[in-house]
Amino acid sequence: MTFRGYLVKINAAMRKADIYENYFDEVVKTLAHVLSERDRIYDQYIKEGAQPIVDVVTDRGAQQRRPNPLLDQWNKLNQTALAYWKELGMTPAGLKKLTDESSEKPKMSELDKVMMNLEK
Repeated sequence: MTFRGYLVKINAAMRKADIYENYFDEVVKTLAHVLSERDRIYDQYIKEGAQPIVDVVTDRGAQQRRPNPLLDQWNKLNQTALAYWKELGMTPAGLKKLTDESSEKPKMSELDKVMMNLEK
């Protein structure tokens, strides 16, 4: 999916969950870039034959079999995207944290508690 496609999809999901705030826009843009880059890497992996293990030539000219660097990069982008999703409240745990923090009442100081008891 393209950057614009992800931007629309993320914003729609946040609005549906009633957690959209315009100050999230820059974070949403970054997440959309991460996801579109992740898709580009995956497409490249498929075009190159979808081989999880590839032959790599070392700096000394020896051939070795190693995990495909595209899969490593794809996995890192997934982890990055998950971190953004959590921060935006787009996972169950992230949403709970976001809504719990916004609904928390300010804690009363000891002085406030004493003053309330005096009023009673």
